[in-house]
Amino acid sequence: MKRPPDAPPGAPLDLVVQAPVLPPEDVDALVLLTSARGTDVPERAGNDAVRLLQVEHTDGVEAAAAAAGYDVALVFEDRRLERVRLVAMDMDSTLITIECIDEIADLQGLKPQVAAITERAMRGEIDFPESLRRRVALLAGLPVSALEEVYAERLKLSPGAERMLSGFAAIGAKTLLVSGGFDFFTGRLRERLGLDHTISNRLAVRDGRLTGEIEGPIVDANVKAAKLQALAADLRGDDGLVVAIGDGANDLPMLRAADISVAYHAKPVVRAETVHAIDHCGLDAVLNLFT
Repeated sequence: MKRPPDAPPGAPLDLVVQAPVLPPEDVDALVLLTSARGTDVPERAGNDAVRLLQVEHTDGVEAAAAAAGYDVALVFEDRRLERVRLVAMDMDSTLITIECIDEIADLQGLKPQVAAITERAMRGEIDFPESLRRRVALLAGLPVSALEEVYAERLKLSPGAERMLSGFAAIGAKTLLVSGGFDFFTGRLRERLGLDHTISNRLAVRDGRLTGEIEGPIVDANVKAAKLQALAADLRGDDGLVVAIGDGANDLPMLRAADISVAYHAKPVVRAETVHAIDHCGLDAVLNLFT
């Protein structure tokens, strides 16, 4: 739990506590622990939430919240939702619950091999472009119809995704879906969810089957970050905020480029570098990080 870098020096901070279920007695205990001056109840998300106003102490809060299964975040009063101009999010294991390439591989009985490479890349142990080439090579010969099967039967939105997107759309924020995955999926999600921008990789196809290669330059961590920065330059304005949400090491440059970074059910290396972490609630919990 970090002091938000967008908070002015010396500004009083609030503590946002969220969970699928948040017992009142636990809220009372947190008020005592933090010497909060009052409480407010955010109602944008579908989970239980409370905002402890102008907390004076935070020692022990993070450990207590982790033990209880609560998400906690330090925020400040002037971080208004209406200031958000751009929300960038990763696709696999962030906006959606699956890693698409793992599920495609499963149709060929290769999921364990591909998933092992995916996991190493997500932890930052191997270079992403090389890991992607290795994984895609294993898919050579798979019919394109398999991608449609994955989209129709296996792809699920993360809990709270549509509520979060609706909340940001209501205040006019633009959305960017970035992925080291494939445009077959980002394009369909863009149309389905009304997203404004997407960037992802394209699988090469010949005679209705995957060739095992990527078509064109690979969209990696730096390309993701560059796309966010380009849009932010156009959209941020004088007082706007850019939000980025991700879960893996390949998201880190994008997350660093945002004003407010959120690790969503993320790897430890990502949680260590982001401003906020959501480990227990859905994506709509991001909305409660704003007044």
